[in-house]
Amino acid sequence: MTTATRDERLETIKEIVCDILEIEEDEVTEVSLFKEDHNADSLRAIEILAALEKEFGVVINQSELPRMVNLKGVYEVVSEPAGW
Repeated sequence: MTTATRDERLETIKEIVCDILEIEEDEVTEVSLFKEDHNADSLRAIEILAALEKEFGVVINQSELPRMVNLKGVYEVVSEPAGW
């Protein structure tokens, strides 16, 4: 497996999030809030978590969901078990 850069991983995360939230990639910034800015509900958050686990081969505890409010938070949550 090739080592992806932070930007490449962030881009993959962004693609997953945008796909699940059904929004355009240019609507999302690293700090825009999924719930407040993009009308995401808790079910969408769980979908994002599951998709990230599958994509990156990690296990993310659902207790991490409160940190997953924007791309920056999601990256931090995924990077811990992935060892980035």
